[in-house]
Amino acid sequence: MDHHQVYRHSTKPNDLQSNTNFAANRPAQSVGLFIIWIMAAVLTLHAGNAEEPLREEKLTIVSGDKTHQFTIEVAESERQKAIGLMFRKSLSPDKGLLFPYPQPQELTMWMRNTYIPLDMVFIKADGTIHRIAENTEPFSEEVVASKGDVTAVLELAGGITNSLGIKPGDKVKHRHFASK
Repeated sequence: MDHHQVYRHSTKPNDLQSNTNFAANRPAQSVGLFIIWIMAAVLTLHAGNAEEPLREEKLTIVSGDKTHQFTIEVAESERQKAIGLMFRKSLSPDKGLLFPYPQPQELTMWMRNTYIPLDMVFIKADGTIHRIAENTEPFSEEVVASKGDVTAVLELAGGITNSLGIKPGDKVKHRHFASK
């Protein structure tokens, strides 16, 4: 057997046609791989809270002579804050998500990939409710701003602040506001 025959490329017409078809299919394969990559990225983002569980704590809002108890999750890492309540299909009226920040600052939120309306409660360093954005629109990319320096945002089920009579000036009791 000739040594060159082992390494020689075929030049038969059928082999050339086969190679041409393979090259023609490459864009379709690239698109398919891209779609798989995008799906994996979305699933990774969606599973973000599963990889990095949110801690549950108690939070109280004092509104006049009434006290309202909530069980909240706390988004502490940047990843947890980026995901927030995205992809969730429901939120009980006694649940919420707190986004605490170490220093007072103007905070902005949005509703991208959020399926449910939310009340966004912007809270000052001393625990005073500064502003409430009620029933924010699901999937909206409109910026919802604190309109002043705050150290936290509490997301609650849409409409709950109105139904409980929670308003700016009310006090939030939670460890994040204890030393401020």
